[in-house]
Amino acid sequence: MKRYPIYSLLITLVLSSAAAFAQKSKQPNFIIILADDLGYGDLGVYGHPTIRTPNLDKMALEGTRFTQFYVAANVCSPSRAALLTGRLPVRNGVFGTSAANKVFFTNSTSGLPLHETTLAKTLKGKGYQTAIVGKWHLGSLPEFLPTNYGFDSYFGIPYSNDMGKESFRTDANGKPIVADNPALPLYRDTKVVETEPNQDLLTKRFTSEVTNLITKNRSKPFFIYYASPFPHVPLHASPDFAGKSKRGPYGDVVEELDWSVGQILNKLKELKLDQNTFVVFLSDNGPWLMKSLIDENGGSSGLLYEAKGSTYEGGMRVPAIAWMPGTVKSQVSSTVTTSMDLYPTILKWAGAEAPANTQLDGGNIADILTGKSGKGAEIVYYYENNDLYAIRKGPYKLHFKTNASYSQKPAAVHNPPLLYNLEHDPSEKFEIGSKYPQVIEELSAAAKQHLATVVPVDAELDKRAAKK
Repeated sequence: MKRYPIYSLLITLVLSSAAAFAQKSKQPNFIIILADDLGYGDLGVYGHPTIRTPNLDKMALEGTRFTQFYVAANVCSPSRAALLTGRLPVRNGVFGTSAANKVFFTNSTSGLPLHETTLAKTLKGKGYQTAIVGKWHLGSLPEFLPTNYGFDSYFGIPYSNDMGKESFRTDANGKPIVADNPALPLYRDTKVVETEPNQDLLTKRFTSEVTNLITKNRSKPFFIYYASPFPHVPLHASPDFAGKSKRGPYGDVVEELDWSVGQILNKLKELKLDQNTFVVFLSDNGPWLMKSLIDENGGSSGLLYEAKGSTYEGGMRVPAIAWMPGTVKSQVSSTVTTSMDLYPTILKWAGAEAPANTQLDGGNIADILTGKSGKGAEIVYYYENNDLYAIRKGPYKLHFKTNASYSQKPAAVHNPPLLYNLEHDPSEKFEIGSKYPQVIEELSAAAKQHLATVVPVDAELDKRAAKK
């Protein structure tokens, strides 16, 4: 009689191993969760003292938390284009040539060029079910909606949540100002199903959509791109989270986003898909410092300098966590990596080939994720629109130009360029160029070599219709 518990334990172990093997024998699933304007210092696991993020903290404990992870742009449209194509904005065309044209607007007449091969399109070619939930912001005319880029389904808004009638701006009495925009549309595939949806409920609705997609496609390989419109302003949280965070409305929104991630990971575990689903969480750029200074509705860059809209670290180094139990190692990685690395990494795990005759700007980081001695990004390029402002190689970052986020002043041009050691000084406080002239020379040569590879393409963000 005393042996039965031992037999029961053995049977449980055998069944568990068989289930894990069955998961890994299938094509892996992929989920990218993208926050909007979340700062490097806004999560508990990245050091925020009052915003509670238990689900993301646990995800980081179970997976890989990156401390030197970069996006390709300091604002959202070009950053998102680079994420989905594995290519710098100066190659895929999602850039402007002036400070007024940094993202797509409601009157933009263009979008991500249709000849670009997105991650969704490549995975769809390998039999994946593909979906986007949330914010698109890569073109809002019918021909530039997500279903034209390899996504089987789309449930979300075509641009930022402040580009409808509700603005983040308020009058002297604190009342929201009605913006001079069309009503914010909510799409189901190619049709508008609502206008000016209740944004308090968007996180819950988008979370439900993602978990339903997981359930629906549990027997098929799937790719879900969940691009939350938050914590971009205007800030909105459901009644379950509004007023609950010590950090105020901004904290409420981030804590609900954390809940959303928890619901997704729990659904994967419930359906026994967790060991066969690669999930990555990141932000599209740094926090909106202007909103932090004016009304505390923006986030924090933590120890990094500056924020969204700048090429300092706070504008382009973001929180990033990767998770797939049994495959992705539980670790903290200081290897320099970028959002463009996800494209070739996911394709490799899916058994797909990168598009022919297309120059990618990311590399396969599977070895880093699995705990092997993988190589990270050798060089990071910091662009302001189509102008290369800075370059990082190894620990050193060289600024050719600098400007504060959303500054109305011309950029400062530095001759000689400013040099910082980011391994020693991530806050970019101590300029060391006079001590290392040879490093300035080496990085300047690397920048020149890179620029020689950039073939001129149309600036899609400059294409806007005149407002009536």
